[in-house]
Amino acid sequence: METQKKKVGVVCIVGRPNAGKSTLLNMILGQKVSITSPKPQTTRFPLQAVYEDERGQIIFVDTPGIFGKTPDRLSKRVNSKAEEALSSNVDVVVYLIDHTRDRDFEENKALGIVRKTHAAKILAINKIDIKNPTHIVQYKFLEDEFDDVVELSALEGKNIPNLLDAIFRHLHEGENLVDTQTLTQPGLNLDSRMFLSEIIREKAYLFLRKEVPYSLTVAIDETTERDNGTLYIKARILTNQDRYKRMIVGKSGYMIKEISMASRKELETATNKKVFLDLTVEVDPHWVDYLE
Repeated sequence: METQKKKVGVVCIVGRPNAGKSTLLNMILGQKVSITSPKPQTTRFPLQAVYEDERGQIIFVDTPGIFGKTPDRLSKRVNSKAEEALSSNVDVVVYLIDHTRDRDFEENKALGIVRKTHAAKILAINKIDIKNPTHIVQYKFLEDEFDDVVELSALEGKNIPNLLDAIFRHLHEGENLVDTQTLTQPGLNLDSRMFLSEIIREKAYLFLRKEVPYSLTVAIDETTERDNGTLYIKARILTNQDRYKRMIVGKSGYMIKEISMASRKELETATNKKVFLDLTVEVDPHWVDYLE
């Protein structure tokens, strides 16, 4: 009996900010590799992760949300990284749209970039668990431009198998691109310090909501396992203005305590260790320059 040959390829998830790209990737993988929050620019670099089943292997690239307008250096850097990811050797592009939001300049920018690619294209309509509001009629014309159309809910996991079926149809047969036997988690370009900083940044976003737009990052200065097995993490939240620092710290240090507590709980779950998180806040107007 002839054995089925495996399919492999690189798949790029593209869309405007907050379309649900990171939520979709986490749901596909069955675990968290990409942080999520209601804020734009949560994803700042193309995160690579591997998915594997009996059909073959997919290297997913979760791109930063594409901004139609780039008024600041961070937005420009986010946009350029998304475009760089698409210009690389990609086999399939999953263009994720949020039908609950009106089509605007951000969506047009994302669509323009997708149209330039020569890879197979899948139109993925997200948030079908939400019936109203809907602007689905504004996106119907796109169906003729794409090789496949899949309606799904990244949050609830609905129709994710349908999306994977569509992706595998467009992949080629070949050898695995990475050896998953040597991996401890599916994120390929996410080292331990970056993972720690991303978890803390996510919690800061969730607690601060609209108070601090996206003007912060997290630096990990030290990770040490103590003799008692506790993982000691020394980290700094960097922001660009004193007024943002005051908001992050909060009255009598309330906000930074909340961020620290929530971060510590998730880090303990992720590392399966007791965590001591030494978290402080500093003002550095040049922190954007440190991003790779």
